Amino acid sequence: MESLKVAELQADNKYAADMMLDSQFLLNPAHCPLAQETMRALLDWNFDQVYISERVIAAVSEEKVDLDAIKKNGAVEEKPVVKITEEQRKVLSATTEEVTVIDEQKADVPERASDEYIYPGVKEALAAAEEKKASITNDKERMEMVQEVYSSYLNYLNSVYTHYATHKEFNTKEIYATVRSLCEFIEQHRRYILRITPTVQDRNKNFLVYHGIRSTVLAITIGFQLKIEKDKLVELGVACLLHEIGMLRISPRFYMNNKPLTVAERTQILIHPIISYDILKEANFPLPILLGVLDHHERDNGTGYPRHIRASAVSFYGKIITVACSFEAITAPREFKELRSPYEAMIEMLKNENHQYDDTVVKALLYSLSLFPIGAFVYLANGRIAQVVDVNPSNPRNPIVQILGQSNPNGTPMILQTNNTDVKISRVMDKKEAADVIAALKKTAN
Repeated sequence: MESLKVAELQADNKYAADMMLDSQFLLNPAHCPLAQETMRALLDWNFDQVYISERVIAAVSEEKVDLDAIKKNGAVEEKPVVKITEEQRKVLSATTEEVTVIDEQKADVPERASDEYIYPGVKEALAAAEEKKASITNDKERMEMVQEVYSSYLNYLNSVYTHYATHKEFNTKEIYATVRSLCEFIEQHRRYILRITPTVQDRNKNFLVYHGIRSTVLAITIGFQLKIEKDKLVELGVACLLHEIGMLRISPRFYMNNKPLTVAERTQILIHPIISYDILKEANFPLPILLGVLDHHERDNGTGYPRHIRASAVSFYGKIITVACSFEAITAPREFKELRSPYEAMIEMLKNENHQYDDTVVKALLYSLSLFPIGAFVYLANGRIAQVVDVNPSNPRNPIVQILGQSNPNGTPMILQTNNTDVKISRVMDKKEAADVIAALKKTAN
């Protein structure tokens, strides 16, 4: 690697290759502006030099605009010019079948990893939950237990991303064993884990981790509904857990703000599935996982990216991950967009405008969460207020709800099956109404 003196670097400049702090630690991705904060950190910690990596994953030119291409509304049509590696160019132009041929380095399918390889933090959380199970007496305690385990999976994904960023490697046995344990945990506690939503602050603090875990929970839940066999379900979970790994080579400011992107910045975003594919291919992940990661932004109508392929060419895992990610993105709290309810998200997915998504996968999402998704607060026709806590397998329009502020004679929560007559959902609460209910519940709990 070529060395550069820190004193010669300039903030906001772009460099043609990855900038490394040492042979393992990525400091600044290729063609991303060197942040002022990064410069200050280097100076504060008395680093004299950094290194330029020999391998350039994707070089994007400065913004170029064809001034002759003026649209009728007066806007300039921007035409990004992209330089990518020959390997990536082959992937971009290939069909799904041809990707198998392109993948000269055959990915090895890891042997089934035993429980001993589960990430220690997750293993401890699962063991603690198992001990608590017998003493749990109410819904609130069980929800708290599930939240603790869920947090351990968040910490695990954060450790996976951090370890790859600093060491450029994965512990595949640990990943497979931990995802397998997540599948089993979701199967046992699905109606609780689907009610967990991060705050805006949590999500902004670590967008990739929160998006990755929520999308993976949804993808695995859809997989259960589709009756996918266990080993394939684990593969799907691994693909979804790691689908955004390529984002580590892209500046967070490209996907964490609401400002319009330049052509060069937008191009960085558009190629991130290929970067994720490259990273996991080098780590010898199986081809189905590689294709799921590569296709997670493709659409059945051909409007997705990076390959713009259509329904029959999009991989099975890719179809599931794109539905899970889209639903997660609609319902996710973000500072720069209006929060939308799970009900609004479900309606949008069911509309499936221009047939972006696979109908079978969307239907599986509906039957997994119901029309009024788990966690939604609703008004009933009899005047009561309730929260959706489970699905009705035979009718997604009439989920199971918990009546708020009321209990059975034995003190247990009042759980009812909604219907089209006496226990009918009249409407979903809006954002303010739901926030008021949550605040009141917290006040009562204290």
